[in-house]
Amino acid sequence: MSRPGNPDLAASESLRLLGPAPAAWVPHFAGTDHDVAVIGAGQSGLTIGYALRRAGIERVTVLDASDGEHVGSWAAKARNLTLRTPKTNPGPELGNPALSFRAWFEAREGAEAYAAIERISTADWIGYLAWFQRQVKVPVRRGVRVAKLEPDISGNIRITTSDGTIEVARKVILATGVEGTGGPRIPAEVADLSPSVFAHTGHQLDYRTLQNRSVAVLGSAASAFDAAATALEAGASEVHLFTRRPDLIVIRPGGKGPSHAQVETFHRLPDAERWRRRSAFTSSVPLDSVLRATAHPNFRIHLAAPWTRATEIGGQVKIEAADGTHTADFVIAGTGYQHDPRTRPELAGIADRIALWRDVYQPPAAYESEHLGAFPYLGAGYQLTARDAADAAWVPNIHVFNAAASQSFGLPVGDVLSLRGGVPRLVETIVGDLVLADLGRVTPPAGPAATPSREEYEHAVWN
Repeated sequence: MSRPGNPDLAASESLRLLGPAPAAWVPHFAGTDHDVAVIGAGQSGLTIGYALRRAGIERVTVLDASDGEHVGSWAAKARNLTLRTPKTNPGPELGNPALSFRAWFEAREGAEAYAAIERISTADWIGYLAWFQRQVKVPVRRGVRVAKLEPDISGNIRITTSDGTIEVARKVILATGVEGTGGPRIPAEVADLSPSVFAHTGHQLDYRTLQNRSVAVLGSAASAFDAAATALEAGASEVHLFTRRPDLIVIRPGGKGPSHAQVETFHRLPDAERWRRRSAFTSSVPLDSVLRATAHPNFRIHLAAPWTRATEIGGQVKIEAADGTHTADFVIAGTGYQHDPRTRPELAGIADRIALWRDVYQPPAAYESEHLGAFPYLGAGYQLTARDAADAAWVPNIHVFNAAASQSFGLPVGDVLSLRGGVPRLVETIVGDLVLADLGRVTPPAGPAATPSREEYEHAVWN
């Protein structure tokens, strides 16, 4: 039987063996505060900050709007009890096993405990990310919300925060998780409901307020089921979940996920093939999320029951669905996210200069989708692309490593699965961009001074 130990010791020793981070090589230019600004300090932002420093980029700032109590949005918004990805997926450690979740967990709980879990609990993942940040020493400035991004005269990115502070970075990375470059996707049927009777799963909601109240959940993917289960566990009198599908798409244990080769080459496929595959994508729900909700006798699933209208009347919601009329005290929409940059406050001022998929690719009529067309069209290094060539000098200095990249890269970017290949690709692109941008502006460092003396090798010169 293995004995728990101290994960800090193994982590610090692995970092010692790697050696110090490379010396900073990016020249400082007047008028810039940062070489790279990372917006978001969840699992992606922390991994990116670590990788940038290991690449010799020192002037990096990581900004997060949270108050310091949470790592990303896991504790604030996540309602799933476990991660939805296998525990064996590589994560923020980027190839260093001593920084992996497994190393942290086994050192604390033992190898047998790790073998016994099927997926990582959300609480353990939050604890691991906090530990990871301490080990790699990524400095995070918390409580800083970005209000606006815009170019300066040199093509750098001006960052205005909510308190009016302006900072300038040569590169900006949006590591903003599921909200991406947009926000919650609110269907028209529920758009007029007030916050007193409505919330999206992406909103912060105190589920204790749903005690003894009837709840209607719109949607059938994982977030919808997790919201339904959380409401039931909080004491809701009844919860009804509505889906437009005639049946659920349930992911059962043992199923095969996509190979890393497929995941890491999706962005190289032709636009038509990428669009076709994304059009065929359907949301699913893990079996344990289904079982968690259906364990409650006051939970009901309405299949083939899309909503046509939801009306707020006297503090309740009247729902007109394909299977009849229903009434609920509160409505929760588990309907995912949209990624139109025009709806994102910090991007609103430059949104019309960002190329979207609909600007670049026109699908056949059978595959038309307003939703997919509003995703930003990204380059191979996760960079935004410009609608107009006149903006090509600065638009690609904003990189998108969040869910908005899914249309270009084929998987939920920012999830654990995307870190192993995605972060190195992102950092490689940023390194290359900075080097190329400085050609002609910076004199390469001189080599070692030549000496005419032959005294060290005169005896070996052949005549």
